[in-house]
Amino acid sequence: MEIWIVWLVIAAALTVVEVLTQMMWALCLAVGAAGATVAAACGGDIVWQSAVFIVLSAAAYMVFLPWFRRRNDRRSAHAARTGMDALIGRRAVVTHEIKPGGLGRARIDGDSWQVRAPGCSAVVHAGEEVTVTAYDSIILNVERNQNK
Repeated sequence: MEIWIVWLVIAAALTVVEVLTQMMWALCLAVGAAGATVAAACGGDIVWQSAVFIVLSAAAYMVFLPWFRRRNDRRSAHAARTGMDALIGRRAVVTHEIKPGGLGRARIDGDSWQVRAPGCSAVVHAGEEVTVTAYDSIILNVERNQNK
């Protein structure tokens, strides 16, 4: 059996591992094995093939690492908070005043929510902007924005 076929099978197997596990290391090794396949097909000896495998795998790692990190950071930032948790930190506009210890209403993205301001000792008037800090069932806890 020709050695380039062995490298080709290794590259294909590593590509399958990459598809199934989505781990960056398998893709980098598959790139190195593909390069070693070319080196073997061109008549390079096993030392040369191994060197090509190592160098291309390392180069692929250095090229793909920043890209994979950016991709995963974006994905985890969007997937981290869903449902009611996604409202925490959002800004809302008060539509019905919030009296101390009482409930009012605020609008976020066109939706009207029942809100309370547990840390406020004064009335939060309609039109003021508040930030969602927590929730209890379907009632949002808010606080006045600091820039007021």
